[in-house]
Amino acid sequence: MQANLLEPLRIAIRDVPDFPQKGILFKDITPVLADPHLMKLAIDGMVEPFAGLKIDKVVGIDARGFIFGSMIAQRLNAGFVPVRKKGKLPWKTIGVDYSLEYGTNRVEMHVDAIQPGEKVLLADDLLATGGTAAAALHLILQAGAELLGSTFFIELGFLKGRTQLDSTGPVHSLLNFG
Repeated sequence: MQANLLEPLRIAIRDVPDFPQKGILFKDITPVLADPHLMKLAIDGMVEPFAGLKIDKVVGIDARGFIFGSMIAQRLNAGFVPVRKKGKLPWKTIGVDYSLEYGTNRVEMHVDAIQPGEKVLLADDLLATGGTAAAALHLILQAGAELLGSTFFIELGFLKGRTQLDSTGPVHSLLNFG
């Protein structure tokens, strides 16, 4: 997608200093979510590199990845699979622990959410350090799926999260903040 078409999205994203903790500059996407034209633009841009591929499932990461992932799945005529924090899914799950700067966390997916051989796209709102996305990709591959790539609305390039994902297939981010 042409850079000039993305400018309205970049302008709409609100910077919130010191949220959720001091020293963090939070990228607030709620103004984009509130505007149907901007949401369409965001989904169009996130889908574009994968349009024309046969995708069976789109996996979205808790919680804003559910918003983007479900809309992308609908656009691609694919199913949607949520990857959630530990204990949030009501059925049998597979899970993976991953490291954070200050400890560990766990994400889970239903055991029957993805069938071996299905073609899968990962979608989320933000690629930061890459830990959560890498954990979700681990679950996708553990299920025996064929990962076609990952798509993110925003990438915080200075955190180098892409390095955790590059070996897993194409990584696309619509907007990159240094």
